[in-house]
Amino acid sequence: MPAELVRRELISLGRGEDIASVTPLTGGVIADPWLITYRDGSRVVGKSLAGVAQDLFRAEAEGLAALAATGTVRTPAVLAATDDVLLLEALAPLDDTRRYWHRFAHDLARLHRGTVHDRFGWHSHGYLGRLPQHNAWADDGHAFFAEHRLLRYLGEPLTQQVLTSADRQALERLCDRLPELIPAMPPVLTHGDLWSGNLLTARDGQPAVIDPAVSYTWAEVDLAMMWCGHRPRGSGHFFDAYQELNPSPAGWLERMPVLFLRELMSGLAHEGDVRGISDAVRTILAPFRTR
Repeated sequence: MPAELVRRELISLGRGEDIASVTPLTGGVIADPWLITYRDGSRVVGKSLAGVAQDLFRAEAEGLAALAATGTVRTPAVLAATDDVLLLEALAPLDDTRRYWHRFAHDLARLHRGTVHDRFGWHSHGYLGRLPQHNAWADDGHAFFAEHRLLRYLGEPLTQQVLTSADRQALERLCDRLPELIPAMPPVLTHGDLWSGNLLTARDGQPAVIDPAVSYTWAEVDLAMMWCGHRPRGSGHFFDAYQELNPSPAGWLERMPVLFLRELMSGLAHEGDVRGISDAVRTILAPFRTR
């Protein structure tokens, strides 16, 4: 059982003594999160995933370290990363208040403003969910997004089961027209999977992020995840504050669905035709179909 695996890993890491409980946490979409409580009251969080690629948790730990090293966004301390378990500092849930969202807008704007790079990509491949995220370096952001964030999912078995030939052709037309749809923007360090479920609260009350899929790409990729995913009630304060601090080129709201298509394609590849994902994909692709 996963809890037993976590206990075994903790023992091998020298953290197996005086454990009071290992209990499942809610909120994990891909991995299984566990709250590990010790008899002295201290707590840590462990993540496990059956059949995980051996470097998945280490890639996640590296992404957290890269974000933390910027001194902008907060991340949980990484206590250990093995083939089977990622052990993290325990954090509190998201605090859906005006103060929280203004602070996070400030932190994310600083991350994006302060990490402008000369190329798109990352020095190694990573993961979005359990599937590889291709990060080969590229000079052209439109080509990078088309090849490594959209078209790369066409070869996944579940995607092939769902999308028709007409769907695939429409996606290819959208990719051909990306330079018309997305203005030229510099690559910056992005979290890469920045939906509200990956926002928590540090001990001092400040926002903190988990589960990154980092790369240098358009800042609006992070915004699209926030805008098109689940938006907590108070998150409108985030978008207003972010646009004051790091304004996007005109028309950013209209671009959000196109950029969010990367997440929808990943969803198809992971889950197939569930939760209305295929309908959402086809809605975005509709203008790119031939009549």
